[in-house]
Amino acid sequence: MTNIKALSIVFTSASLLLLSPDKKAGAATFNPSPIFEDVASYTTTISANNDIADIYFPNPPNRQTGNYSFPVALLLQGLNVDKSDYSNFANIVARYGFVVVVPNSLRTLPPPLQPVFGNTALFPQISQIDAVMAQIKIENSNPVSPVAGIVNTEKLGLLGHSAGGAVGLSAIANICLPFICDGSFSRPKELVAGAFFGANLRNQLTQEFIPINNSGIPTALLQGNLDSIALPLRAQITYDNIQTPPKALVSIPGANHYGITNSNNPPGLVPDSNAPTIAQDVAVETVARWSGLFLRASILDDKDAFNYVYFTGDTTDPNVTVVSVAKPVPEPANELGLVVLGVGGAVTLKIHKYRRNKSRSKREVYY
Repeated sequence: MTNIKALSIVFTSASLLLLSPDKKAGAATFNPSPIFEDVASYTTTISANNDIADIYFPNPPNRQTGNYSFPVALLLQGLNVDKSDYSNFANIVARYGFVVVVPNSLRTLPPPLQPVFGNTALFPQISQIDAVMAQIKIENSNPVSPVAGIVNTEKLGLLGHSAGGAVGLSAIANICLPFICDGSFSRPKELVAGAFFGANLRNQLTQEFIPINNSGIPTALLQGNLDSIALPLRAQITYDNIQTPPKALVSIPGANHYGITNSNNPPGLVPDSNAPTIAQDVAVETVARWSGLFLRASILDDKDAFNYVYFTGDTTDPNVTVVSVAKPVPEPANELGLVVLGVGGAVTLKIHKYRRNKSRSKREVYY
C-alpha cells in the first residue's frame, strides 16, 4: 500500500508561515542536522540502585569555557536490550544539545514474567528516573566528572524504547503501574517532555489502554510501521489517549521494532518477524533526529525545531509521516503573529492514513 503523506489543516500553520516573515524564512533555511559535531561519553554507576550507565554529552572545543547548560535526556531501555545497543542513537541525540543517560536496569523480574523471561533481565522501572536525576546532580557538581558544570539539572526529557517507553509514558501520566512501579511514584517537576519509540501504554493485568493525563507535557510517539512486536495500532490508540497537546505521532515506513538499535534484532532478544525495508542507519538517524528536535522544541523553546516537528518536517523528510497537535510557537516573532494566533486558534492538527499491522506477537508483555 502506498504511504500517504500527512494532510495538514492549514488554518493556523498558513497564518504562521505566511504572515510572519521570520517563520517563513526559518522554514526555508532551517537545517535539521545536529548542532554539535563531537560527542564524548563515559560510564558511571548510579549510586541509588547500582545500575551501570553510559553518559553521552556534547563535546565542543570550548566545552569547559563556553558556559554550556545541557538538559538531561534519560533513555529507558527495552526489555533485555543492552545499553550498548543504543550507542548510535544516543550519540546523535546528544549532538542536539543533551546529556543522554543510558542505564542498564538489571533486576529480578516479578513472578508473572519469570516463566517467559527468566528470573532476572534488563527491565526498566520508574524508580530509575529519580535515581538518575540524583546521580546527574552529583556528576554535575563533582569537579572531576566529565560533565561537571555543563548540565541543566532542572530540565529532564525522557526517551524510551518498547518497555522503556511504557515506563516513560506512565511517568508522564504520573501513575504507578504493575511490574514497572513498586510502591508509589510522584512525577518530578524536572520532567518536561518525552519521546518514545515502539511504545504504547496498557495495563498489563487487564490489557486496557490507559488515558494519559500528561498535564500539557509535550509527548511524542515514534513508530515503525513494520513493527510486529509493538503494533502500530497500539501506538495510534496511545497517541489518542494523550489528553493535552503538544503531542506528535511520527511513523517511519519500513522500520520495525528495532529501528532505534545499532543493528536489527540484536542477539538474545525477542526478534521482530518483519524484516525492515529501510536501512538500519537511516532508521536510527531518523528516530534520533525527530527525538532530538522534539526535545529541543519542547525543552529549549527552539522555534526552528518547533516548526520542523509540527509544520514542515513531514513534507521535507521522505522517511516519515506525522500526526501532530501543537500549541502556539513559543514567543511569537511579532505582534501580527500574536494576533493571528489569537484569532486563528492555538492548535495545528495534522492527519494521515496510518498503516495498521494486524499481526500479533507471541510475547506481548510491555510491547
